[in-house]
Amino acid sequence: MSKDIGIQVIDNTDQGEVLDLKIDTLRDANNKIVSGLVVGNTLEQNKAFILIAQPNDFKDHPTLGVGFEDNLLGEDLLEYRHKIREHFAMDGLKVTQLDLYDLTGIKIEAQYE
Repeated sequence: MSKDIGIQVIDNTDQGEVLDLKIDTLRDANNKIVSGLVVGNTLEQNKAFILIAQPNDFKDHPTLGVGFEDNLLGEDLLEYRHKIREHFAMDGLKVTQLDLYDLTGIKIEAQYE
């Protein structure tokens, strides 16, 4: 199974609390729930989780997590560019474009290898 397919979470384009599980219940003729969790492409949410996570947030990978919020007011973007590439690589992501210089339009393009 591909690393970019999994259970999706609510993002800013959905209704509900951001980062809650995305649920779309489907009931049968007896009104029993037959499915609910939305499964699909999770590449963007995986990238977001790696960016916002602190080290030790992921039980299986305790060193994974950029902790980007620590640098929101910082000026050393070069360090964070390196850190993003390093931590994305730990998860198997290859970064093809990384632009942190326009804080209103941060752009990170990456794909699983």
